[in-house]
Amino acid sequence: MSRWTVLGCGVAGLCVATLLAERGEDVEVIGDETRQPASWFAGGMLAPWCESESAPQAVITLGQHSVGWWQQRVSCVVEQGTLVVAPPRDSQELNRFARMTEQHQWVVPAEIEPMLEGRFARGLYFTREAHLDPRLALTEMREKLLQRGVRFDAQQPSGRVIDCRGIHAKSELSHLRAVRGEMVILHSDEVQFSRPIRLLHPRFPCYLVPRRDGHFMLGATMVESDDASAISARAMMELLSAAYAIHPALAEARVVESASGLRPAYPANLPEIRYHNHTYYLNGLYRHGFLLAPMLAEQLMQRIFGEQHHEHSA
Repeated sequence: MSRWTVLGCGVAGLCVATLLAERGEDVEVIGDETRQPASWFAGGMLAPWCESESAPQAVITLGQHSVGWWQQRVSCVVEQGTLVVAPPRDSQELNRFARMTEQHQWVVPAEIEPMLEGRFARGLYFTREAHLDPRLALTEMREKLLQRGVRFDAQQPSGRVIDCRGIHAKSELSHLRAVRGEMVILHSDEVQFSRPIRLLHPRFPCYLVPRRDGHFMLGATMVESDDASAISARAMMELLSAAYAIHPALAEARVVESASGLRPAYPANLPEIRYHNHTYYLNGLYRHGFLLAPMLAEQLMQRIFGEQHHEHSA
């Protein structure tokens, strides 16, 4: 048994710590308790086939295993698929999305989500996809790690280091960049959806993800910026306009939270595992944190315990 120090308590760090603990390793997690990780503000969509519209094939290859991985470890996974719609004037966007993706079927959206009656004539239904609540998942993972004896109170590393700090490891990782994402959490007692609704739009596509007790996560922008300040007025207006386009009743929803986060990304927008200066780095999850972190953590375990690593410069 080895002693490991995982830096970062976001989705990547907790996935790595979970797999180490499951192997019986001695684990501590060091995170910045003064701020929430970027994954706290994520949508939590486990949607590899939807993501393939703009993501490389590797996202589908790795991401399709994430639903089962999460189902074995947290209780908040909802396997109800993803529904993709577009306003009538943007119907060509729906056709383009269909050409770029797989594992979907054409549907009448109201037959999948009754509250969309009269709103959209057709849509794409990705039945094999799922979603989870990132905050519930992160909290549950942390509680289970504590039960396994994983320590979260260390100030300095005492074991072999695995750095999962996201954008906060930028000074150690060449080519890592920040991609700003903005989101809003709404509350409405008038609207009910069972699955994420993706609204296609040429300028600001967005998604609405149902959460517990009438809450919805509405996101998210993608801006090439390392500005971590509050959500911009433009982003807020565009997101709320998109929510209204999905269902007019959301105009009466209450905005209970808005926030921005910085996603870590490499040039190809795919995560990487690196090793240098006696430290492993798992980073670059971009907008696919909950989708890809499990399989990247599994790959890291194979690399560590398979004695396959070779030190190289990042």
